[in-house]
Amino acid sequence: MAQEQQYSDLIHEKNVEIPMRDGTLLRANITRPKAEGVFPALVERTPYNKEGGAENQVGAPEFFAKRGYAVVIQDVRGMFASDGVFYPFRDDGAGLNRDGHDTVEWMAAQPWCNGEVGMFGGSYSGATQYRAALSRPPHLRALFVRESSADYHREWVYRDGAFELGFSLYWAHAVTSINLAKLAEGEQFARHRRLLDQAKRDMDDWYGRLPLYPCCFLVGLCDWHNTWLAHPEDGPYWWEFNVEKYHDQIETPAYHLGGWYDIFLNGTLKNYLGLKRRARTEKARQNQRLIIGPWVHGAGNIGVSKAGEWDFGPAAGLDFNQLRLPWFDHWLKGKENGVMDEAPVRLFVMGRNEWRSEAAWPLPDTRYTNYYFHSGPSGSIPSLNDGTLSPQPPAGSEHPDSFVYDPDHPIPTLGGNTLGIPDGVRDQRPSDRLCLTYTSAPLDKELEVTGPVKAVLYALSSAPDTDWVVRFEDVDPDGYSRNLCDGILRARYRHSFAQPELLDPGKVYRFEVDLWATSNAFLPGHRLRVVVTSSSFPRFDRNLNTGGPINREAAGQVAINTVMHDMLRPSHLVMPLIERRP
Repeated sequence: MAQEQQYSDLIHEKNVEIPMRDGTLLRANITRPKAEGVFPALVERTPYNKEGGAENQVGAPEFFAKRGYAVVIQDVRGMFASDGVFYPFRDDGAGLNRDGHDTVEWMAAQPWCNGEVGMFGGSYSGATQYRAALSRPPHLRALFVRESSADYHREWVYRDGAFELGFSLYWAHAVTSINLAKLAEGEQFARHRRLLDQAKRDMDDWYGRLPLYPCCFLVGLCDWHNTWLAHPEDGPYWWEFNVEKYHDQIETPAYHLGGWYDIFLNGTLKNYLGLKRRARTEKARQNQRLIIGPWVHGAGNIGVSKAGEWDFGPAAGLDFNQLRLPWFDHWLKGKENGVMDEAPVRLFVMGRNEWRSEAAWPLPDTRYTNYYFHSGPSGSIPSLNDGTLSPQPPAGSEHPDSFVYDPDHPIPTLGGNTLGIPDGVRDQRPSDRLCLTYTSAPLDKELEVTGPVKAVLYALSSAPDTDWVVRFEDVDPDGYSRNLCDGILRARYRHSFAQPELLDPGKVYRFEVDLWATSNAFLPGHRLRVVVTSSSFPRFDRNLNTGGPINREAAGQVAINTVMHDMLRPSHLVMPLIERRP
């Protein structure tokens, strides 16, 4: 409180020019104490306008400036007041231009800075942090990254082979629209403005248009979106932006924040694990922290208890700025405030709706347990098959379950880890009725699932390619089916995301579908449910089942997809079970 009173008077500077190594000028707003002396600095590098953006929305510049920090909010290259051309991720890392590096070093050299610099922000502003750390600025001391990615191919644009249609089209449209004044002028500006405005009104129609490539309302602009569509396979194009491949080159202390319903949850987990496991020194290994709450994407959602339709109670919402302050006070001011004595992992256990601290992720006492698919009925829902789920493997032959997947009539998305379309918790029953379901008997005691989750399917298709979508749910005694985590696998990428292999129609294959992770206590009387289908639209693009070129076809074909669950081909969910602690 003494610092708040001491620095109640602040200086606000607008459009301060920061030169990059190639001469390009990036512009920033600076908020700092109106006082003599030097201060540590924090920077957010954002494409969403330094006048607004996430950190301004949560009041971070004033909050931290009052507590003795100089806070710099910068427009990234080519956005809003900054010069140059915006191309996502390209100029933020260790490439030809190193805008993050140059910004940090410029700040450290200012007369109001003591040479101690941290970075904060989330989503794209999380990407600018990780990529700046790759370039190893000498004065960068700490990161606090909210909800960002490690592999932009698998966690930003594609999800295990499937295009993140709902998010990607929304994001490309939004970023291009707010940046149009830098991309066109005169009659060209007016023409593109009309196209973008019409596309916004017709976005639901655009989700359904085929082929996906090219996206016509972006042609003629700085068209990275269509370049992404032209690169469905992993490879050198994506490796230029990848963070995960270079975790061993990052030694900056980092606090990683994610949400169980965030679109970049897996990136948060991979960045935390990768920076710990591949650290070059024990000191760097110990300087990583992880917190995961029951949140959807966005800084404003850290302080609320509701994600989609579900309220996780008063413990779920945290004061975001207060959460970050001890981290930066330790690393930028040298305060021994106990933050490094805390357990490195903090998790919110849904269902029980409480926080707890852990020594590691995944939890050291995790017991991975298979829950197997069986024939029904479970009596829980009138789905395509109403199968059952249990830890007992099939003892003999069981009839497989088949369904028709028609890309002209996909299963609609209901919430989940997405962005740009409705996200978070939604009652899955309207979707479940159209899918294969495998539901356990009601539990007689609590069962906790915390950690990575995957499905193993022994399955076949009548088509040379198809998608497998698997969802894990908590079913209340009244029937409400709360989505916990899910995954998708495009069958041609079952062995490699760089080298696709089509299916032999009618042949049984083993597929592993990554559902990412969750933490949920299934309470007595609740049921576990696994759902299997082949689409979730418009969150993911539709597999047209033809085996043809991804994103370039205008018509598909119907597939009959079959899941086996007999003694020799026991499809199952691999669950991380945790014993209840006293």
